[in-house]
Amino acid sequence: MKWRSKLVCLLMPVIAVAHPVSSDAPACATCHLEARCQPATSMGHALETAEESKVLSTHPLLTFKNGSYLYRIERKGGQSLYSVRNGNQTLTMPIRWAMGASSAIGQTYILEKDGQLYESRVSYFSELKRLGLTMGAQESAPTNIVDAAGRLMGRDDKLRCFGCHATNAAQGRQLTLGELTPGIQCERCHGPAQKHLAGMADGASNPVKMKHLSAMSTEQVSNFCGQCHRTWEEIILLGRLDITDLRFQPYRLAGSKCYDADDPRVSCLACHDPHQEVDTHTSDYDAKCQACHDGGKPRATACKVAANNCVSCHMPKIELPGAHHKFSDHRIRIVKANEPFPA
Repeated sequence: MKWRSKLVCLLMPVIAVAHPVSSDAPACATCHLEARCQPATSMGHALETAEESKVLSTHPLLTFKNGSYLYRIERKGGQSLYSVRNGNQTLTMPIRWAMGASSAIGQTYILEKDGQLYESRVSYFSELKRLGLTMGAQESAPTNIVDAAGRLMGRDDKLRCFGCHATNAAQGRQLTLGELTPGIQCERCHGPAQKHLAGMADGASNPVKMKHLSAMSTEQVSNFCGQCHRTWEEIILLGRLDITDLRFQPYRLAGSKCYDADDPRVSCLACHDPHQEVDTHTSDYDAKCQACHDGGKPRATACKVAANNCVSCHMPKIELPGAHHKFSDHRIRIVKANEPFPA
């Protein structure tokens, strides 16, 4: 197995560099048919305005109680208001954005107060079908009603969150929320399309090329996806190795014994098509596993226990505390009964 030889850099929060919003999926889909279905995926809805949020529109009233604090999200017209009450104190903020893969896991809300953005202390969880404490909120008790409403977002928080949930959300380290396109759209991964589209429209013989992820090595793909899904280097530098890392797939994958930075058979793209909703049928991944484990090589032997549903055993789904969701562990391994979580 080929391993990493060095840490590539001290990673800063990811920044989605803004460009003039030049295209949307229908424009790209004229030539690229895969662009037709991508906007409907969870990634395509990683950020929604409060007005567009299906969760908020189909749940006109959501409530939750935590200690002495009573939370309420109420739909009024096209607006959703987030309130927290403690005795005779009440604080109400408008919800500006709904952030998260709502169809699979849930949504956390971005609130506004006095021109500042806050991450809501409570989130909607799809598994629970109700509100609950936002992951991480259990670690501290609010000292006042503003703390109880949510966490004030700093610049790096906003750059990272919007950079990973929207397209064209920033220019350098300057947020450009008025220019963003909600969700992960074509330009977030493939780069600005304005010149490419102009060249194609003019019939240019050599139009400006877009970024092709399929041309990247396995390591390059891991680092590219890891801008948001977290790389091996970033987690190691953070020094926090525990079960919370379960949801960081590139990091977990790099810890697999079979990981090879140059082998396309263990690339993110070998198993996942980012233009389609993630496939949750375990048997659909068998052919991917057997591309390596065909019994033809000593280090890639065929499984002696079963011939199908490989990932159900070797990439088990594990409950992430506080997330109310089971994540597939991308650290591919022989899982032993009652073993501690391998951080």
